[in-house]
Amino acid sequence: MFYKNAKIFCSDFQFHTGAFEVRDDGTFGAILPDAVPADAIDLKGATVIPGLCDVHNHGNSGADFSDGDYDGLVKMAAYLATQGVTSFAPASMTLPYDVLEKAFATARRIADEKPDGCARLMGIQMEGPYFSEKKKGAQNGAYLKDPDFQGFKALYEGCGGLVRIVDVAAELPGAKEFVEQAKQLCTVSVGHTDSDYDHAKAAFDAGATHVTHLYNGMPGIHHRNPGVIPAAAENPHVRAELICDGIHIHPASVRLAFNMFGPERMIIISDALRCCGMPDGEYELGGQQVFLSGGIAKLSDGTIAGSATNLFECMRRAMSFGIPQEDAIRAASYNPACALGVQDQIGSIAEGKLADFVVCDESYQVLSVHIGGKAV
Repeated sequence: MFYKNAKIFCSDFQFHTGAFEVRDDGTFGAILPDAVPADAIDLKGATVIPGLCDVHNHGNSGADFSDGDYDGLVKMAAYLATQGVTSFAPASMTLPYDVLEKAFATARRIADEKPDGCARLMGIQMEGPYFSEKKKGAQNGAYLKDPDFQGFKALYEGCGGLVRIVDVAAELPGAKEFVEQAKQLCTVSVGHTDSDYDHAKAAFDAGATHVTHLYNGMPGIHHRNPGVIPAAAENPHVRAELICDGIHIHPASVRLAFNMFGPERMIIISDALRCCGMPDGEYELGGQQVFLSGGIAKLSDGTIAGSATNLFECMRRAMSFGIPQEDAIRAASYNPACALGVQDQIGSIAEGKLADFVVCDESYQVLSVHIGGKAV
């Protein structure tokens, strides 16, 4: 099947007008061919971008990944698909290992079964429990632990290596050694950390290549105590997540992050909670109460928890903050795929990759979503 008259965001991270092919096996065929069949579907100038990939998403529609409930995870994946998020790595919370083990088993099942009409589960982000008490944020302090490679490895192997990102606070005892070991298995991220510059630099030098929700859950930049953010920015191998819901981070700080890291190293995330897509009210996160009011989710003590905004809307808001559309799309599609190590399968519109794409109007309102070439 061919589509013509489309404004296509191609693998060079630029827009080109033309046609593209979707093969019967659900992969992309020719991109910008010289000729197309007479029966090609006319998109009439619509914008076509890769399906988005959210590497940090706790839940939506009343469900949370850490519940360990298969039907809830399917509900999450189905919602994401309708929103133009065609791949995701659900994020766990700071919880006991047996609870994480159950959640990871549900992820393994949905990744294997690939239910129709659902976003692809391409990995897991293990957010916790190796975090700082001072910067735990909405994580449950009762379950915090020092870095524990053997415990992590058991969870990793238990889900068949589906954990693609594991988080750690750089200043904790054994953090550097944990990074050196865990990097052999997956991406290691620094997050929920009270680290100074030296400990953060040591973690990045040891092989950490990711920062969990930049600015949030870490010290701010100080000219005499620079901390995590400059240590990450000056290391060319480190990518940084950014919650672009317009609540967690001021637009000027969003622009600053893109300037510091460059568009090739930024990853837009949602950090969405089970209250995403739901009305105002009381919800749960890692055994704690969360109150959603006016689009802002907070714990009972007023701490901002995750977001109530999906990744596609976060991408649109980043554009509204002044991030060029090409950079915002890349940060929500290709870059996150790289963090999961699956950029050969998803993340861009290129021949041979899975035909996951979103057709939008000029203001990036979703017109249709396609996974494996099939309309959701």
